[in-house]
Amino acid sequence: MLSELVRFDLTGSAPGLIALCVFAFAYLLVVHEERLHLRKSKPVVIAAGIIWVLVAIAYAAHPDARELPAGHLEERILHHTAEYASLFLFLMVAMAYISAIAGHNVFLWLNGWLVSRGFGLRAIFWVTGGLAFVISPIADNLTTALLMGSVVLAVGKGNPVFVAAACTNIVIAANAGGAFSPFGDITTLMVWAKGKVETAQFFRLVVPSLVNWLVPAVIMHFMVPSGKPQPLHEEVRLRQGWLAVVLLFLATIATAVLFHAQWHLPPFLGMTTGLGYFMIYGWCRTYRHRKRGNGDPIDVLHNVAAVEWDTVLFFYGVFLCVGGLQELFYLDKASAWLFDPASGIGPTSANIAIGILSAIIDNVPVMYAVLGMDPSMDVANPGVLHTPMSDYQWLLITLTAGVGGSLLSVGSAAGVALMGTAHGMYTFRRHLKYMPAILAGYGASIATHWLLNAP
Repeated sequence: MLSELVRFDLTGSAPGLIALCVFAFAYLLVVHEERLHLRKSKPVVIAAGIIWVLVAIAYAAHPDARELPAGHLEERILHHTAEYASLFLFLMVAMAYISAIAGHNVFLWLNGWLVSRGFGLRAIFWVTGGLAFVISPIADNLTTALLMGSVVLAVGKGNPVFVAAACTNIVIAANAGGAFSPFGDITTLMVWAKGKVETAQFFRLVVPSLVNWLVPAVIMHFMVPSGKPQPLHEEVRLRQGWLAVVLLFLATIATAVLFHAQWHLPPFLGMTTGLGYFMIYGWCRTYRHRKRGNGDPIDVLHNVAAVEWDTVLFFYGVFLCVGGLQELFYLDKASAWLFDPASGIGPTSANIAIGILSAIIDNVPVMYAVLGMDPSMDVANPGVLHTPMSDYQWLLITLTAGVGGSLLSVGSAAGVALMGTAHGMYTFRRHLKYMPAILAGYGASIATHWLLNAP
């Protein structure tokens, strides 16, 4: 509807300023989640409700808003909720599959195989980093970081210097690997689902992402101790049906890509269809177990229940908070300042700066804000298109938002998770020690993207 495009500049109003403060305070609580022992979903979910009440108050006080249909704000809330719902359904299926694969001991087996090889510390540094880069495009960067981090902790006990360097390397590699895949990071998924970058175009970021990891890894290599730990002999048995579950997961991803690329259907529909594959397989396994007494039964809903609901609800709160700020015109003002070459700093500088900002503020709200700004819109006349941001620029923001979080340990979910599992050995300060090397990789990846992909 046309009314959906109507917004008023309420950035200077009292409700608008209060809403901005509410979001800032909520996000401050999120940043200090570990210290406060307050799950990150709680403050943003409450902030979402408060911000939309403030939006309603601001619109009720604006004289021109009376001409809008009675259900205008309800339409806008449903619009933002629909965008979240598509992401939720995609994530729910992906997380359920990851839970099932973990339940079949696939990750434990890989962990056991690595720690029993007797590699030297520097070899483990490179192996875990390389595997993190390769695995994260399929499994998300958070799961990949936790898996590789468990290997580092198993072989690096009592060696905090090695653990800090190896965990930093894993965070960089996992974030870099996730940047060139629609499934590797939440930000890439959001850009892909919005149709800003097509599936095949993501692979243009493979080399820049590889450079982003290799440059700091080469520099950090000489800071890693050269010793060799005692080999650990751990044997983990894979559960029956593990290969079938892995293949079903790959088939589900292929279905989502096919739905999106071939028929222009939303990716979440392909993922939920793929969940149906798993449900039928689970029914067959359970039926065979009951009738013949062999094989392990599978309860797919048990895997769905194992989804990280705190993360899912955090994304809900972020989407609604940022959506409320968009209705108050804050994103339009930010878009004009950032992306307009005439009055702002221009798209290239803006996209590079946004990547650095994502190290301080989680890249999910940053990317959702960019998508909400939609630099292809005329901010002076919402709903009127001008020259859209080029594919090169959308790839640039996808790269910088994906890898920018590696600059600080708190800049990505992978870093935060490893700080929890390697408590006392991988810390904010120890990660900060490697920041010059990470910044060199960040700059080198942007330069590589420019050399290879600039129009």
